[in-house]
Amino acid sequence: MEFSPDKKYIVDLHILNTHNAKGCEACHQKFNLGDTAVLACGPWPDGRPRLIHESDAVFDPKTGTYFERKYFSGLKSS
Repeated sequence: MEFSPDKKYIVDLHILNTHNAKGCEACHQKFNLGDTAVLACGPWPDGRPRLIHESDAVFDPKTGTYFERKYFSGLKSS
């Protein structure tokens, strides 16, 4: 499954089985079936977007991209 940075995903068995070992990078909680997740940019060491809970993300309409909430507020203040 290929993820897009401007879409929302409902956590299904495929996402649960492939992304739940580490869980949500933003809140460090495990995903549950039916959760809404998005591919978001954040303060990750490798700079790649990660799958996080939608509630932990902010959509930036200027870039058409989701950002991890705390990371985005840091970007706006600088």
